Amino acid sequence: MADNPDELFDVVDREDRVVGQAPRGVVHAEGLLHRAVHVLVQRQNGDFFLQKRSMEKDCHPGCWDSSSSGHLDSGEAYDEAAVRELREELGIEVDQLAQIASLPASEMTGQEFVRIYLARHEGPFTLHPGEISDGRWVSVEELNKWLQERPGDFAPCFHEVWKTIRTT
Repeated sequence: MADNPDELFDVVDREDRVVGQAPRGVVHAEGLLHRAVHVLVQRQNGDFFLQKRSMEKDCHPGCWDSSSSGHLDSGEAYDEAAVRELREELGIEVDQLAQIASLPASEMTGQEFVRIYLARHEGPFTLHPGEISDGRWVSVEELNKWLQERPGDFAPCFHEVWKTIRTT
């Protein structure tokens, strides 16, 4: 299942207020401001689960990224999208999901206003093959080293997400 270029997104202004709707393909092609969520799943020992984006993705295929991430559907709230993305991409429901940070829209986020969430879960996961080609648990130390030594392995927005949560 490749990304649907006709999927409808809310287009927002610099204050993250909805000003209209446009298809995914138009939003990405024209660099319109829109909304997304990133969820980091952490297990009890402190490790984080990362996903490797499917080669079918229209942005950053094959790159490592947050545990779960995605755009908000038109009319959807950030919290609802975070819950939906966990269900769709990882096949899980969580009892606790906390928004821990946000990012303004920028070139590094793909012109997305991003809300970052933290969820606790031990796995296992059912990875959605159209979204995720692989996944793995990594320690904070391993992830910091990996990001430093091989930054190109990661989607650009993940760099911003990780930098933001490491300082919160």
